[in-house]
Amino acid sequence: MKIYKQLNPSDYSTALTRPTMDTSVLFDSVQAILTDIKQNGETAVRKYAEKFDKLVLDELKVTEEEFLAAENALSDDLKTAILTAKANIETFHQRQKGVVEVIETMQGVRCWRKSVGIDRVGLYIPGGTAPLFSTVLMLGVPAQIAGCQQIVLCSPPSPKESFQTVIDEKTGEKQIHPAVLFAAKACGITEVFKLGGVQAIGAMAYGAGSVPRVWKIFGPGNQYVTAAKQLVNTEGVAIDMPAGPSEVLVIADETANPDFVAIDLLSQAEHGVDSQVVLVAFSETIVNNVLQSIEKQLIELPRANLAQEALKNSVAIIVEDEEEAMQISNYYAPEHLILQVANADVLSEKVVNAGSVFIGHWSPESVGDYASGTNHTLPTNGYARAYSGVSVDSFVKKITFQRLDTEGVKNIGKTVVTMAEAEQLDAHARAVSIRLEQLH
Repeated sequence: MKIYKQLNPSDYSTALTRPTMDTSVLFDSVQAILTDIKQNGETAVRKYAEKFDKLVLDELKVTEEEFLAAENALSDDLKTAILTAKANIETFHQRQKGVVEVIETMQGVRCWRKSVGIDRVGLYIPGGTAPLFSTVLMLGVPAQIAGCQQIVLCSPPSPKESFQTVIDEKTGEKQIHPAVLFAAKACGITEVFKLGGVQAIGAMAYGAGSVPRVWKIFGPGNQYVTAAKQLVNTEGVAIDMPAGPSEVLVIADETANPDFVAIDLLSQAEHGVDSQVVLVAFSETIVNNVLQSIEKQLIELPRANLAQEALKNSVAIIVEDEEEAMQISNYYAPEHLILQVANADVLSEKVVNAGSVFIGHWSPESVGDYASGTNHTLPTNGYARAYSGVSVDSFVKKITFQRLDTEGVKNIGKTVVTMAEAEQLDAHARAVSIRLEQLH
């Protein structure tokens, strides 16, 4: 981890350079796969599933028997934890549903806006370095609340024994991690397919045999998945947001517990080698204490190798005061921001750019990842300057309505005609004036 002191704002871009993925170099190869899937459907999907994931499947779709087997394979403690997290996520997201309010902007002119769930949505759940069943909840719950009519989920069976890949005893086929299936069923999602990578994105974007076509695709993934999402987006398939590697920024003062800070940094670093963690501290002593704790705690982590690589991309910045700390944080626009300072509530009011904020010493980022109720699908790579995390709003279209009576046409008519004629759009003007003529 590099350490910086007395940074000038002009130095921020250099010190806070992210290890971003350059998906542009992948576009040609990924586009070739997508084109093949678009033209050849399920045949192409199966070809790439075998080529990249060594999967030869009788059925792509998960069966009811597989859902049941997955539920039986999990411990009661894990099932209870998943359902508890789901309940909290539901409680938080349920309040995001807006109430339709009819507003009379002028006598006789009434306008309102209504949220309508996107008909068909696709959820991508990675299965490479970890079975992210928590992401099923983070996407499945708001999709259900939004009223999406069809929810399709794709997730690859993990090839790594350490991630408890399930092998079907009858067919020998690899299966999706049971926690992913249990979470999906808990969210009412029954259209689940054993697909990963570019072929999963292509199948959902275009439709492929048993895999339905969707209008919007959600979920994280590796650089190939990210490139595929970007490419299908250019063809009119909506995606949740630009995505990149996981990241966290922790602001720590002398009241911070170095062990807390260290493990909060490590909890993001263990996501992968391209993750980045940033420590903003008020003294060199705080930085040294945190680094010592990182070294001690690394020894106990099974994913220490990944975390160590991520730490090479990471930085610690020593600042003089809270104003400088917040200036750096708002410039970086972290996916996750943790405020381990005495007056965390005050600092939280100064946050302008961040995906999700964790206030105080007792608010680790991992609670947001799993069970506090907020969503963990968040903008990375600085996109928090302009993007929000996933919410119920992500799964709806907001449609506006207006209704005029004769009095409304009389009241607003001259305004519209004058403006339309000034723009030389005579038919627009005539659409109003012809009605005014009928009212005389």
